[in-house]
Amino acid sequence: MSADDEVIFERRGALGLITLNRPKALNALTHGMCLAVKTQLDEWVRDSAIHCVAIRGSGDRAFCAGGDIRALYESGRAGTPYAFEFYRDEYRLNATIKHFSKPYVALLHGIVMGGGVGVSVHGSHRIADESAVFAMPETGIGLFPDVGGSYFLPRCPGEIGMFLALTGTRLKTSDMLDAGIATHHVPAQQTGSLLDRLENGVQPEAAIRELAAPLARGTLAARRTEIDMAFARPSVEHILETLESSDNAWCQEVGSTMRLKSPTSQKVTYRQIRGGKSMTFDECMRTEFRMVNRVIAGHDFYEGVRATIIDKDNTPAWKPPTLDAVGTPDVESYFAPLGEKELVL
Repeated sequence: MSADDEVIFERRGALGLITLNRPKALNALTHGMCLAVKTQLDEWVRDSAIHCVAIRGSGDRAFCAGGDIRALYESGRAGTPYAFEFYRDEYRLNATIKHFSKPYVALLHGIVMGGGVGVSVHGSHRIADESAVFAMPETGIGLFPDVGGSYFLPRCPGEIGMFLALTGTRLKTSDMLDAGIATHHVPAQQTGSLLDRLENGVQPEAAIRELAAPLARGTLAARRTEIDMAFARPSVEHILETLESSDNAWCQEVGSTMRLKSPTSQKVTYRQIRGGKSMTFDECMRTEFRMVNRVIAGHDFYEGVRATIIDKDNTPAWKPPTLDAVGTPDVESYFAPLGEKELVL
């Protein structure tokens, strides 16, 4: 174990502790990190001395801001296999966490986005401190809310999942609790005490119950009526029509936000979230791998990353540029089987 390692594994009594350790990169995941965490989880699930696993991020700014988008962009542009291999093994890690047979406690602080959601939200306990900020902002870079978004977003209360998927809205801790993204709030100053209890073999539910603190309701609960009405509509176009025809300034602002996203990503994501509600977790992950293969072969992901991360001009030229130019066959092509390239879990 070295302080320079991208991910650090520690045995602390009954606890297996994972620390994502790229603080300057907001603990963004690399392919090597995904492989290392999965290997360690496979070992700890068989180790009778380990009763519980916890995962956290180093530094003050983020639990994990997602995947290393620049590396994925460069791989796709160069035609190397890195992007395909990253997503394949990231999704396998997500499935390992979802099916992990021991308590899996994610300690969430700062930024929790994209791939950081994938290594936390599928665990049994998601403990957010007061600094946590969640989002799935993928439609803004020509992607879609992956890492199991097909599964957990449709299972949020009401139409919250569709709202989050299409808008990339950021949630603070209280709203994360209301959405079911976080299961508990434990103040940051109590995180060390929580780890001590888990190390000593205290069951997570008991340890958390001793340290959890109440929070005032956030803004999400106050918007449920508008969210559920608009985002239950039968298409992205109908959602926008409902939002933009409203005399509610908040609805109009949400509609304007959606207009900035990739039209293709918006329609693919709508189809993804609606379909995921009736699918198993593993079916969702296999479907997402089909989808991401088509994203890598497409246009909007590279244009979205260029506009937001590379050139930072925030003026992506989406192709096609409008929702009405994205036909049903275009959307369905993202969900077509991959044959021998299908994700194997």
